[in-house]
Amino acid sequence: MVSGLEAVEPLTLLLVVAAGFAAGWVDAVVGGGGLIQLPALLAVPGITPVQALATNKMGSIFGTTTSALTYARRVRPDLATAIPMALVALAGAFGGAALATALPSRVFKPIILAAIVAVALFTVFRPQLGEYTNLRLKGRRHLAAACGLGAAIGFYDGLIGPGTGSFLVIALVSGMGYAFLEASAKAKIVNMATNLGALILFVPHGAVLWGLGLALGAANMLGGYTGARMAVARGNRFIRWVFLAVVAALAVKLGLDVWSEDFA
Repeated sequence: MVSGLEAVEPLTLLLVVAAGFAAGWVDAVVGGGGLIQLPALLAVPGITPVQALATNKMGSIFGTTTSALTYARRVRPDLATAIPMALVALAGAFGGAALATALPSRVFKPIILAAIVAVALFTVFRPQLGEYTNLRLKGRRHLAAACGLGAAIGFYDGLIGPGTGSFLVIALVSGMGYAFLEASAKAKIVNMATNLGALILFVPHGAVLWGLGLALGAANMLGGYTGARMAVARGNRFIRWVFLAVVAALAVKLGLDVWSEDFA
């Protein structure tokens, strides 16, 4: 078992742990913590991209579990929707991680970039969006739509990854009619499952750096707990503004990826 701590200098480890805390906080509020955490891991000398992805999932599952439990106690999200959605998302994440070895992510990035920019603009020009829960579907149609979204976003998480939590919030608010706080609570439960789905594939392949992942996980837990409590205390408006900031960062990141791949 490789810990990943053998050749990491104290300053580098401190930066990775600080990134883990920040990522846990952002993930707990609106998702998108991988935009902070994954680049920090890739800066560790000698780490491979697969090890960074796997270790990122190891750290993230501690944070998403902590924030999911915090939300469950304080917001009490509808588990009759969240749990089936999470189970389908777990299967989707496993399938996406398996396909990631055969299909380049560059195929999907331009489409994802266009979608996230459109939703960001929609959110900006609809200031009341996400203020209150006003579900667009009921009963079995609601559950079927939730599971469909869970499968699609879980697949994305396994295949590409960055911004999964944000995409979950986008889908639950603009697609299904949830308020931001309720959407964030459900997103944490589903994101916890997608992290687990990817780890089911990564762990048997020995890709996880356990020591580094556990250090990252401890920081992520603290960030996740802090972020979830702050989101509950400050409510939908606070989450909306953090959401827009994270979505803007995600759009810039994906845009730079598409630009560099097209002109490489």
